[in-house]
Amino acid sequence: MHETLSNWLALREPADVAARSAALTRAVVEKLPRDRSLRAVDLGTGTGSNVRYLSRDLPAEQEWLLVDRDPVLLAEAAARLEDEERKGREERKDSEDHDDKNALRSLRPLRSIVVETREMNLGVLEPDIFSGRDLVTASALLDLVSGTWLRALADECRAASTTALFALTYNGRSHCSPEEPEDEMIRELMNRHQRQNDKGFGRAAGPDAVDIAERCFAAAGYHVRREPSDWVLTPDARELQRQLVEGWASAAREIAQDQTSVIDDWLRRRLEHVDANRSSITVGHEDLAAWPRS
Repeated sequence: MHETLSNWLALREPADVAARSAALTRAVVEKLPRDRSLRAVDLGTGTGSNVRYLSRDLPAEQEWLLVDRDPVLLAEAAARLEDEERKGREERKDSEDHDDKNALRSLRPLRSIVVETREMNLGVLEPDIFSGRDLVTASALLDLVSGTWLRALADECRAASTTALFALTYNGRSHCSPEEPEDEMIRELMNRHQRQNDKGFGRAAGPDAVDIAERCFAAAGYHVRREPSDWVLTPDARELQRQLVEGWASAAREIAQDQTSVIDDWLRRRLEHVDANRSSITVGHEDLAAWPRS
C-alpha cells in the first residue's frame, strides 16, 4: 500500500505543480514573517510535495512539522527534503569553486529547513500542532474531510492566529476530450461517491469542500481568497489519465452497481482515447488562502 500511494503521489506531482496558483502562493508569502525563522505545519504530508513546492518561495529559515498517519511516507518526505537541501548546497559550492557568477545568479537562495515529523491520525485535531505556527497548509486534503472537521480546522487556525493555505481541492468539475455520452453520468456518480466517503474525518465534504471551508474561515474571522488550480492533462500524461479514469470507473461502480456494464464500456472507450494519444482531461480544483482580519 505504501508503495502504491507513493507511486500515485509521484505520478500526480508534476500536474499538481503546474496547476497551483502562483499568485495565491505569493499573496500568502507576503503575509508571513521574514525577520525570523518561519514555523509551518503541513497536514496530510504524504511524500512532501506541498512542502517542496512552498519551501522555495518561503523565507530562508524554515521549521516544518510534517503530519501524516503513514510513517513510511513521512520518512520519504523528510529524506527528499534533506536531499533537495544537500543538492542545493552542492550546486552552489560547485559554482563557487568554478567562479561561475552567471550560474550563481541563477541558483535559488540557500534554505535552512528544519524538519520534524509526527505520525498521527488527523481525524481529531490536536491544538499543539497549530500552536506557534505561522502557516498551516495542506494539499489535496480538504475534499476528503467533513464539514465538521473543516469548522474545527478553522477554529484551531484562528486560536493560533495563523495564516492558512490549502491547495488543490477537488471542486466536482471535470471535462474529457473527446467526449463520450456517459461522461456526465460518471462525473455525477464519482461526486456522489466522494460525498459518501469517510476516511476517518467524518463523511467527506467532497466537491463542496472549498465552499464550506470558505464559510468556516470567514466565520472564524478570516479574509478568504480562492483561485482556480485545475489539472489540465494533455495527451502525453497517459499514465496519470489512465489511473484517473480507472479510479472514476471504480467509484462509479460502487455507487451504481446496476450500471456496471455501461461503466465498463465507457472505461474501455476512454482508455482507447488515452492509448491513442488523443485524450485530454481537465479536473477542477481550487486553492484557498486565509489570513486573520486582525
